[in-house]
Amino acid sequence: MKLDHSQISRVQQANDIVDVISEHVKLVRKGREMVGMCPFHDDHKPSMNVNTDKQIFKCFACSAGGDVIKFVQMREGLTFMRAIERLAERAGIKLDFVKRPAPVGQMPEADAADVEKVNRWAMKFWRKNLLDAEIGTKCREYINSRSLSESTSEEYSFGFAQERWDDFLNAARQRNIPDKLMLAAGLIVSNDQGNYYDKFRNRLMIPIVDAAGRVVGFGGRTLGDDPAKYMNSPTSIIFDKSNCVYGLDKARHEIVSSGTVAVVEGYTDVIAVHQAGCKNVVATLGTSFTSGHAKLLRRYAKNIVLIFDSDVAGAAAAERAMEICLAESIDLKVTAVPQGKDPCDFVLAAGGDAFKNLIDNATDVMQYRWDKLTEKFGKSENLTDRRAATDEYLRSVATAAKGGTLDAITFGLIVNRLSRILQIPADDIRRELSRRNGQGRQAVVNTIQNVKVSSVEFESFGEKAQAEIIEVLLNEPRLLESASKRIKADDFDAAIYRDAWRIIEQTMAENAEFSLTRLLAGVESEELAALLVKLSDNGQDMDKLRSRLSGAIDAMLEYKHKQNINLNKTKDDDILQRISAIKSRPDRRNPGLIST
Repeated sequence: MKLDHSQISRVQQANDIVDVISEHVKLVRKGREMVGMCPFHDDHKPSMNVNTDKQIFKCFACSAGGDVIKFVQMREGLTFMRAIERLAERAGIKLDFVKRPAPVGQMPEADAADVEKVNRWAMKFWRKNLLDAEIGTKCREYINSRSLSESTSEEYSFGFAQERWDDFLNAARQRNIPDKLMLAAGLIVSNDQGNYYDKFRNRLMIPIVDAAGRVVGFGGRTLGDDPAKYMNSPTSIIFDKSNCVYGLDKARHEIVSSGTVAVVEGYTDVIAVHQAGCKNVVATLGTSFTSGHAKLLRRYAKNIVLIFDSDVAGAAAAERAMEICLAESIDLKVTAVPQGKDPCDFVLAAGGDAFKNLIDNATDVMQYRWDKLTEKFGKSENLTDRRAATDEYLRSVATAAKGGTLDAITFGLIVNRLSRILQIPADDIRRELSRRNGQGRQAVVNTIQNVKVSSVEFESFGEKAQAEIIEVLLNEPRLLESASKRIKADDFDAAIYRDAWRIIEQTMAENAEFSLTRLLAGVESEELAALLVKLSDNGQDMDKLRSRLSGAIDAMLEYKHKQNINLNKTKDDDILQRISAIKSRPDRRNPGLIST
């Protein structure tokens, strides 16, 4: 599926970048621009500027940059097209997609937008069942028994799937919804004879909504004696439970505001806790905590608190989740629900404030692991038990060190603690940890893990020349015509500058008013968008643009000429001599080495 440029521009213009970014980041005015904490790296001072006139953002620390579409794309982990859809929904704009034909001989796959539409219809159908005076009685009684209010039922769009085998199927067919679309969404299944029937029967239906507001699937809680207490939608083109959490659509603003997300196990746990006023809580969807969950939540929160049931199974699940979070460089705390209760029962008995205190008083993961180690040492004199406990703790330290979640001071304190309790020299412990993470001592120093927005490092003279060409054209696009007589896209050996040239060329060919915002509307790559914002800003201070462009083209062609002669045998001093020669010529300015 694709959109023409006019629709993309309309979506872009209908969503003011300050309004959108303010939903994620607190912005304050500074001169003509707005500034705020960049959400794409561990920002400790406002590093992100938002230009209201140009409708772009730029971080001066991590080099993230782009337009409103790119911000949503990066912030919510969406594809370029899905970010446009998300903003279109926000602005109430209906998009007119053109579907790409399937290859000859190949059946067309289900479209993501169509799957979401049938899911949304199913949500409304089951909601109507629940509200029916007769049909929904049993399900409403169950909801009331869990102390969930009618307003909560409405807010979370609870529904009811009847016990009949074809209730949903027949209703959908009457609406001319194709069977293959219902299959693709996982709403119906087939038996060995090829007959279709409803997947969800006699269940409280809970829609699963992603951060972008799409109904991606369902969780069904049995109201009978089905051994499968909960049943999720199967994996589809828009749903994968290993990369999705429940409640993020309702929780994300509070998560961003507080910087913390609490992770529990069940749907009703999330709903009950939200109902009690604690909104920064999500749940995994009947699966163990995965690296996909960790990566998703890291986009919204600096800290994750794992809240597990206080039984053996809950503790084991927390242990697995801890290893994942440590490896993913996430600041992690853990806590257990007291008195053997699950979060739903606890919050209903103790209230929302008590649950908030549970989150606030959670234990740092390394302290938690340390407490477990010392507890095991105190309980057992058995050498095997002590060795196993020590090995478990060392594995956690090594994982955290390799992932970058331990600073040098914390690492030193841990080593000294271990040295005392184990009565082993500290240097021996350091060597063992280095061996485990396969790296040297440097691995334990904390490093900021940014989102994959690459700041461009100009490693060669040739790349500097290519960068200056793009800088000039971004600020004076009318020079493209003269530049095109000397160089083409294929003359750029750096792919990112080649792509930049092509997008400028394409935008100019459309005979529309050239602007950075218009340019960015056609850019899907986060890296390219950041580069264009950076170079556009850099180039504003350049004078004599025409002569600079000519000099940069000369420099690039000279560099390319040298590469073509014998790239492998080129020596550094030979390149420097050629650069020096170019630099001395009249009206030739090579970028980064300009004479004054």
